[in-house]
Amino acid sequence: MISRCNFSLFLPILLIIIISQNRVAQAQRPFNNSVSAIFVLGDSSVDPGNNNYINTIAKCNFPPYGRDFANYRSTGRFTNGRLVTDYLASYVGIKDSMPPYLDPILSLDELMTGVSFASGSSGFDPLTADLVGAITMEKQLELFKHYKWRLENSIGKEKTNLLISKAAFIINAGTNDFVVSYFNIPYRRQKYYKVSHYQQFLLQRIQQFLQGLMNEGARNIGIVGVSPFGCLPIVITVDSGLKCISTPPMC
Repeated sequence: MISRCNFSLFLPILLIIIISQNRVAQAQRPFNNSVSAIFVLGDSSVDPGNNNYINTIAKCNFPPYGRDFANYRSTGRFTNGRLVTDYLASYVGIKDSMPPYLDPILSLDELMTGVSFASGSSGFDPLTADLVGAITMEKQLELFKHYKWRLENSIGKEKTNLLISKAAFIINAGTNDFVVSYFNIPYRRQKYYKVSHYQQFLLQRIQQFLQGLMNEGARNIGIVGVSPFGCLPIVITVDSGLKCISTPPMC
């Protein structure tokens, strides 16, 4: 059973941040000075380049990706410019952009203000990430545990625990589970689940994941809902269409 924390589940929106409710009214910019760091876990929507450092076919470290980013660099973000989590970090006043945790030259300051563990093509269903060699959500949780160990060795356990308890955790995953593992190649999950049953399977995986995060000290957690499947670039590309494509109903 999930213990108490500041937890919210949102439909698809552009910006998510969850902070302690008793601190919202304390400042003109409510999020400023109340969030110690931002940690991000999920899929390509929030991967700032972790896939650059693993053996996967899901990479975007080449043009035209990044053409609207600083210095026109393709950083491994699955977008032309910045990610929503980059804007979020900037709005909070922590940093201009979220770095990938697997970057081998991260500074202590970068570690202390937050990193992203997200991996393009990942999902709550382990089969989703395995298809292309992405980092599963379970592995991302293990990376966060490794992060804690690194930080404890640098600033001590007490300061690390305090930092994590005041940090905001953003989770964005689940879309690939349906688009890849259920509705598409090679219809692996449809052999065993109806859509409603697969939803319940994913919800159980999400609950386990959240409990794992909370066991590590996370208290302020935001989850982004799945986006309209037919509007995803990969779906439009495969179908060779120019507009959003109708997809099977969720239930």
